[in-house]
Amino acid sequence: MPRTPQPKKPKDRLLAAFLHHLEFERNSAPRTLINYRHALEMLLASPGFPGWKECDAPRFRAFLFECMKKDARATVRLRFAALRTFYKFLVERHGLKNNPLKEVLLPKIRRKLPVVLSTKQVAELLEAPFKIEREKQAPAWNAARDAAILELFYSSGLRLSELVALDVPHVDVFTETVRVFGKGRKERVVPVGAPALAAIQKYRHEARVDSGPLFINKMRRRLGAHTVWHSLKKYLRLTAIPIPLTPHKLRHSFATHLLDAGADLRSVQSLLGHASLSTTQIYTHVTVERLKKAYNDAHPRA
Repeated sequence: MPRTPQPKKPKDRLLAAFLHHLEFERNSAPRTLINYRHALEMLLASPGFPGWKECDAPRFRAFLFECMKKDARATVRLRFAALRTFYKFLVERHGLKNNPLKEVLLPKIRRKLPVVLSTKQVAELLEAPFKIEREKQAPAWNAARDAAILELFYSSGLRLSELVALDVPHVDVFTETVRVFGKGRKERVVPVGAPALAAIQKYRHEARVDSGPLFINKMRRRLGAHTVWHSLKKYLRLTAIPIPLTPHKLRHSFATHLLDAGADLRSVQSLLGHASLSTTQIYTHVTVERLKKAYNDAHPRA
């Protein structure tokens, strides 16, 4: 499989420094780097751009207005989240006195509830790697590896970037935990269920993975996020699950099923590695909606 060409380093000095900070200090996912770079390059290319440190609040309001004419509110908010992070970086690292974006109000959007799988759908997906015929050039342990990946996603609620970054020592079979480095290189320890541990041990035995990256490709190098995405789409076609599936939906399902079973919100926040409880609270809305649906479907006077 040909290697994905690496994006060229930006010519702008501050932009290059910021992307380096995101990648190597905050351990941001590749998709985050692409989205943040795109947002900043849009501002950089906007007509009459005066320079990063010369941009003031009126200038940003004008840019916001132009963005709103072309893009959805959610897209605009993500773009300005990138800009806010960049300007916070300029204040902290490059001598900018004030962050002009603090004076800019963004349009509000109604948060969509995360799409989650049922426990039955999760079980169907976890069995899928062993239902597909092995490709000729794929290693014999391919199915075992993918089964371990799916089990770990659902067992521990990891982000895709966290899962592919795991090394063998990060999974402790004796304490039944996995040590994860999340956003900003923040470390957390998450429990791993017995089925996931068994799947990981089976894969490691078949693939003879004793050290280095936990999940590897056929060249015995660290598995890339793109490969995991591709595999998930392949396995989805073997199921009756009627929704588009991403690794993050397994994370959503992990959190929602914990709350459904009575886990407290603070514990789920810690397991997911959320900095703010408000980020985790969206899953309580999912649980309430599921309870409402169950009530409406089952109660004779609903």
